[in-house]
Amino acid sequence: MNEDFSHQPGRIQLDDPLTDGRQSETALKVWRGAARLLRQMDFACLPEVTLASARRADLLAIGPKHELWIIEVKSSIADLRADSKWPDYRQHCDRLFFATHPDVPSDIFPEEAGLIISDGYGAEIIRDAPEHRLAAATRKSVTLHFARHAANRLHSLTDPDAQRFFDGL
Repeated sequence: MNEDFSHQPGRIQLDDPLTDGRQSETALKVWRGAARLLRQMDFACLPEVTLASARRADLLAIGPKHELWIIEVKSSIADLRADSKWPDYRQHCDRLFFATHPDVPSDIFPEEAGLIISDGYGAEIIRDAPEHRLAAATRKSVTLHFARHAANRLHSLTDPDAQRFFDGL
């Protein structure tokens, strides 16, 4: 029996466990270009990761020297203006970036965060993010959360029917 859980609010769709249905086509393109840039830089990243603070990072990335970056995707001026929670992400990363596309003016983004411009195929860091190193205990917690989240996503891809078993536990 292959159940479809995609109709339930807040649930990651089993046919695509990498998105939750809230992202616009433009946001997905920005995400794709930013993720490709991070991969070129030898970072591994995950989209839509709920953090210990209950905030959801658009992209959480871990680098080759165990550095943790959060990238907040903004697809429009209105998207940025509606977001007052972005400073909260700093407690979960060493560097915080915004990522957007070339049609959004870069000068509207706060200087307290880095800036990535993505065209959907690739991306470029326009402004580096200030570093604010995490405490060792926080780094370990976020890194372990990243690993567990990645493993569960991989499991959802390889065994899409498994979710119905876990919902009953």
